[in-house]
Parts: sequence; C-alpha cells; structure tokens
Amino acid sequence: MLDTPKGLRIHIGLFGRRNAGKSSLANALTNQHISIVSDVPGTTTDPVEKACELAPIGPVVFIDTAGVDDVGELGAARVERSKTVLEWVDVALIIASAAGLEADDRDLVATARRLGTAAVLVLNKAGVTPPSEAVLAEVKALGIPVVVTDARDRTGIDALREAIIRLVEDDTEPDRPLAGDLAHADDTAVLVTPIDSGAPKGRLILPQVQAIRELLDAHAKVVVVQQDRVAEAIAELKRPPAFVMTDSQAIDDVVRQTPESIPLTTFSLQMAYAKSDLIALAEGTAALARLKDGDRVLICETCSHHPQKDDIGRLKIPRWLREKTGRKLEIEVAVGKDFPDDLRPYAVLIQCGGCVVTRRHMLMRLRRAKAQDVPMTNYGLAICYLRGHLERVLSCHPEALAAYRAALAK
Repeated sequence: MLDTPKGLRIHIGLFGRRNAGKSSLANALTNQHISIVSDVPGTTTDPVEKACELAPIGPVVFIDTAGVDDVGELGAARVERSKTVLEWVDVALIIASAAGLEADDRDLVATARRLGTAAVLVLNKAGVTPPSEAVLAEVKALGIPVVVTDARDRTGIDALREAIIRLVEDDTEPDRPLAGDLAHADDTAVLVTPIDSGAPKGRLILPQVQAIRELLDAHAKVVVVQQDRVAEAIAELKRPPAFVMTDSQAIDDVVRQTPESIPLTTFSLQMAYAKSDLIALAEGTAALARLKDGDRVLICETCSHHPQKDDIGRLKIPRWLREKTGRKLEIEVAVGKDFPDDLRPYAVLIQCGGCVVTRRHMLMRLRRAKAQDVPMTNYGLAICYLRGHLERVLSCHPEALAAYRAALAK
C-alpha cells in the first residue's frame, strides 16, 4: 500500500480558514504528525501532502492547505494555491468553526459543489463552542454531509473517517483501466518498452508497469519486448495478439512491424483514456494541423523530472512539430502542478500522460482549457499525429477517431 504511486491514490484535501484546525485534523486522521500545529494563524503556508492508508479505501493522500483567509500579497498567493487544490482533489474536507460559518466557509462549500468535488463540512473545535441549533440548521441546508469534531481530544474523528469512506465509495469516479479494457482472459498482448535514456535504471516506467499488472489481473498473457523484436514476437505466437501497445516514441518502428489486422495503440494514448477524456483530446489534436507562424504552443508536464538529452517534451515534440508544420512556433514548457490561469495566448496545449497525478487533476486541466476555448491534446496523440500514425492507433477507440476526423474537417 505504501508503495502505491500518488497518481493512483485517492486525494483528500483539507480546506478552511486559518486556525480552523486543519492541521490538527490531518494529524488525527492519519495518526501521524504530518503538519505543524500552532495557535498562530497561518502556520501552514503551502500544501502539505502525506501518503498513507485509510482502511477500507486503501492508499490515499491527505493534503493540508493554507488558510483561505490569509492576508497580504504572499497570503493571496497561498489562497490561490489552496483553491487550485480544491479543483482537483477527489474529496474535500471543509473545516469550519463549530461556533458558526464565515463567508469563506460558505464560499468553499459553494465552490466544491460547483466543481462537483465530493465534500464534507467539518464543524471543528466543538469542545470549545458546541454548535448551536441555528448553526446546525444552517449547515444542514447546505446539502453536503456534516460532521462535528474536536481534533484536540479526537472527538468525532471516527465519524469523520466514516464520512470520508462513504464519499469515496459513493461519490468519486475511479480511474478507467489503462489496458484492462482491451484484453480478455487467454488473450495475448504485446507491449513494446524501449530502454532508452529516459527509462529508470533497473525499472520500467509507471504506465508500463500498470499495463502489465492490469493485463495479468485480466488473466491475459503479456509479451514484453523492445522495439527491434516486435515482428519476431508476433511471428512466434500461435495466434495474433489481441493488440500491440507501444511507447509513442517507438511508433515508427512498431507500425512497420505490426500487420494492419492487429490493433495498435500506445501507452500515452491509453493514459489519455484512463486519466482524462480521450475523445476531447483527440478532437484537440486536430488543432495541430491549423498552426500558423507565430503561434504559441504550451507543453504541459505534471512531473518535474530532470530533462534528458533526448527529452520528449522539451526536445522531440518541439522538433517534430516544426518539421511537420514547417511553421515558426513559440513553444513553451510548464512543469509540475503549476498550470497557467490564462490559456488564451496558446493555439494548443500538449499535455503529458499525467502518470503522477489523478484523473481529477487531468480533467481539471481539460476543463480549464475548454472554458477558454483552447484545444488540448496529449503527448501520445500529438506524437502519432506528427509521425503520421494517429488514425491507425485511434482505431482501438472509434468514437475518438470520429471526433478527430470531425474536428479536422472543420
């Protein structure tokens, strides 16, 4: 459980005013000292993450955020960071005083409901001032679960934990399978995993490991090869594989070795299916065909890995973009969980697979792009388009292929 990557964990955020007791509740829920607790308002300045296990849910991440009533220029930046976290967590714990709600508390509840974020309102410090009948009547009318707690003496912590479990079970949407939907018991899948400078020493990258595990869970057979052994692997099978899945960067070699009759996809394309909205991203890929001189393109990475000498986001995709389009493009890179508020200057966004973040995080980015009418695609879709193989790999997802064709025809 403790080795489960953060991108596959349920993310639970704690939000509220300064000194509402968010850090104390985080410590009580995890039974660990993950956040500094103080009577001084504003002790937590940046989101603090702690990965742990919450039975019976399993692996989760608790995120303790700065107070939404922080002041000053730096405080305003902290507030914006907290509100950004509210956009992509799976569950929000909105911590308020049992003495009564403030405007900030009501705003958090309204925002969570608008975003569709599963939320519970926690009336904390009830040992100091128990909630009055008027307060209980007001919070009941908000339409979200309410729990009364006092983190210092652990009153109500078990009830809060049970409320979180119910929200996760009833109101959160799990990731779609990365590869499990493509195979059935007794099928064989061929996975192409190049070992290049970007491959971690002694290990495979997360999407490759995840695909292998899902296929084994489906009781399928898995053949894992490098890109120069694809044709050989297929020829040695008694019957054709159900599909071939490859790293996008090896797509040229794999297409040459894979008969048209065998479905072909990529790890990154399947990440778009599992973590985001493949149909919307396929539609956004058509924007690459309309790029003009001077257009700005944003490469979006959710992790902050050390750039490689042949880095896919910083070097290969920009090079292939310029080769394919013949245009003079301004290509920028946004790294980590920071994502520009104003996306309108960009002609298209090219998002990484998002293996280190949650599905809600990826959907948040797509939602922002749609709201500003900026097309978004992802690494795998963009690479396959730039190398001339997009329709081939989208054949595994007919609705996405139709969306791409329709957008290309506009």
